[in-house]
Amino acid sequence: MAVLKAHKVTKEFPPTTKDQPVVRALDGIDFEMSGQSFVSMVGPSGCGKSTFLNIVSGVETPTTGSVDVTADGGGAARLGYVFQDPRLLPWLTVTDNLIYVQPKANKKLEYVQPYLDLVGLTGFEHMYPAHLSGGMQQRVGIARAFSVEPDLLLMDEPFSHLDAITARGMRAELQRIWARTKRTVLFITHDVIEAVQLSDRIIILEVGGRIYADIEVGLSYPRLQTDPAVATLQSEILQVFEEMESRRASKDPRIAAKAGGESTTA
Repeated sequence: MAVLKAHKVTKEFPPTTKDQPVVRALDGIDFEMSGQSFVSMVGPSGCGKSTFLNIVSGVETPTTGSVDVTADGGGAARLGYVFQDPRLLPWLTVTDNLIYVQPKANKKLEYVQPYLDLVGLTGFEHMYPAHLSGGMQQRVGIARAFSVEPDLLLMDEPFSHLDAITARGMRAELQRIWARTKRTVLFITHDVIEAVQLSDRIIILEVGGRIYADIEVGLSYPRLQTDPAVATLQSEILQVFEEMESRRASKDPRIAAKAGGESTTA
């Protein structure tokens, strides 16, 4: 498990042309998470979710502010990453894809086999990615991330490319795996249903890269999409999104005019 502290993080990108202003992707992100927590960061496209994840992983650096990630006992934290696309090496088998990311001492079947068992891939160890379904490929990606024994697991919309039925099954599997492994998870998604099913805390970002709401989820696990309590909370979170978009529209006459035109047409 890990401790993540984000302190007034901003991120600006230079304009793509001379006449455009600087693009501010994040604006004062400030929160902490630790222990066996599953935090989802949710928001519309362009609100800075993936940019923040890139800063946590070290791919990007903040313009101002800081992100510190340490192991629970202090010291540097080990990170695991699950991408939108599994990014498996096609010339390697399932087993070899896991062995590839291991330090020299762990490069053996006996070490990675438990992680394949964890995601239900026993019997598929010697298959190649091209022979697996999209859902099975993502299972390999999850097993690979867990196999490095991360203190903090970063997940960037890992089920967004899957069909609805497969994604539902993967969310159920992830709940089971998280309960067993007790990792700290930061999960990026644009899907409110996904966030409510998986998270014990939901951070909503608005366009402009600011935290609009930070919501504790008090529902017990495992959670089913058909559970009335889950459905009720999903509705409440969607209302927060509607309020956020309404506030944004009131500040931008172009959005308000578009919304008004769409309403009239409907």
